[in-house]
Amino acid sequence: MLNQVVICGRLVNEPVMEEKEDKKTTTITVAVPRSYKNLDGTYDTDFVKCTVWSAIAENCCEYCKKGDIVGVKGRIQTTTIEKESGEKEYSMEIICEKLSFLSSGRKEE
Repeated sequence: MLNQVVICGRLVNEPVMEEKEDKKTTTITVAVPRSYKNLDGTYDTDFVKCTVWSAIAENCCEYCKKGDIVGVKGRIQTTTIEKESGEKEYSMEIICEKLSFLSSGRKEE
């Protein structure tokens, strides 16, 4: 079995450092355009939640800004949340194992 995913896209928000389980972490959202046009003739975009841990999270917060293009390699993790009604809700995220800084969205002055 294999659980591996690679995406490339732009950061939707600024990375913010958090402390969880005595480890540094950040959650980023990467906007990934689809490779084909929809019926309206435009490209749809998927917004993918990614969790980054430890030194990779520190580097992400220090060097990445909103609008930067990043490559993410990691694994998909599914979380199940049971609502009060007993209904189960599933959410997926990528647990980042490698983050590549591909380009900056900032313009040089």
